[in-house]
Amino acid sequence: MNETGRIRRIGVLGAGTMGIGGAHAFAAAGLSVVLVDTTDAALARARELIAENARLYGMLDRRLSTSTPDEILSRIEFRTGLDGLADADFVVENVTENWDIKEELYRQMDAVAPEHCVFGVNTSAIPITKMASVTGRQDRVIGTHLMNPVPLKKLVEVIRGFHTSPETIELTRGLFRAIGQDIVVVEDSSGFVTNRVAMLSVNEAILLLQDNVAQAGDIDRLFRQCLGHQMGPLETADLIGLDTVMYSLEVLLDNFNDPKFAPAPLLRKLVAAGRLGRKSGHGFYPYEPASAGNKAGA
Repeated sequence: MNETGRIRRIGVLGAGTMGIGGAHAFAAAGLSVVLVDTTDAALARARELIAENARLYGMLDRRLSTSTPDEILSRIEFRTGLDGLADADFVVENVTENWDIKEELYRQMDAVAPEHCVFGVNTSAIPITKMASVTGRQDRVIGTHLMNPVPLKKLVEVIRGFHTSPETIELTRGLFRAIGQDIVVVEDSSGFVTNRVAMLSVNEAILLLQDNVAQAGDIDRLFRQCLGHQMGPLETADLIGLDTVMYSLEVLLDNFNDPKFAPAPLLRKLVAAGRLGRKSGHGFYPYEPASAGNKAGA
């Protein structure tokens, strides 16, 4: 038994940015991981990015330099079916911020995963209690709001649903401690702490750009150089994905019925145009394929 107690195998659902980072972090800590997505192409890209990131992150953080890229990949099984979760002790779910998709997915996960398995919901805004309600394990559903890039972060926002048990919280604490991360436990409210604030900030920055108050590069520079942020709000939106930002704001608007959460018209326009940020090659800034590329104000 390892230092996480009975957790020996981690399921990571969704091979997007957060899923790739989560699988990497768990595998780098020596855990057995199964990364699940719907297509072989997504999993092939995930394998390439994990190998690339393992080389880079190993130079930035000593925690991540103890395993070679090949050793990290050897601990990850890449699967296209939910049956890969049949022997998981803990699942971290990272699929799109869409209730209809998540609801069906959690019903399927509940039928496949072992009874003892904990479901960690890596959502931007959907309440954890709502997610837990479609499962038969409400005490074993917990919010695990990971930050990007996952392997380099030292803190996780953990959300206690209405039924989440103290044992589930402590198990989650042990899991993240094993990968060198602490947790802050917050209560269940749409957007929690970080995204309830961050999405408003991003949306307001988009409105500033829309109203021609300042250009994208200048907005972000003010946040970096005046306020000490590592990234400006528009750079952050490009990293998260403009579609994810829009969906998160819509969830917040629906839950609080407060017009302050209404997505900016420019945000909706860019999403409709397919300019989703880094993952599409263009958002508020242009990007080289699969990299940050060179930035210029939108």
